[in-house]
Amino acid sequence: MGVHSFDHIAIPTERPLEMITFYGALGFRVPDPASLESLPSPVFEIGFGQQKINVHLPELWQNEKFGLRGLSALPGSADLCFVWEGGAEALDQTLTKAGAKIETGPMAMRGARGQGVSVYTRDPDQNLVEFIIYDSDEIEPEE
Repeated sequence: MGVHSFDHIAIPTERPLEMITFYGALGFRVPDPASLESLPSPVFEIGFGQQKINVHLPELWQNEKFGLRGLSALPGSADLCFVWEGGAEALDQTLTKAGAKIETGPMAMRGARGQGVSVYTRDPDQNLVEFIIYDSDEIEPEE
């Protein structure tokens, strides 16, 4: 057997509370912000489906002794793409409710599953966050 699926990625953050609020408003599983003070390690999880993002708090990624990370990883260096199910109107409403400014889109893009329509925004650490909708009959992409 070989590689089966993607399990998780890890990203550093400078703004843990804002990241929890942002991703929680988008429907991701996030910890209770009050639990940040009592985490067993300087990492929290943002979950979705069967995947997760491990978020490294500053005391971890700024520690010179911590080597289990990308050597040049800094907040804002990630480019994340999530499959959105539920339609373009629901995505637009969810982004608006989360206070997420649309950078570009909707636009036709090719994803891992084929042709889709994507909308791009940024999270509080300025990571690029893409949402791709594979049922592209629903919205008209920008030219």
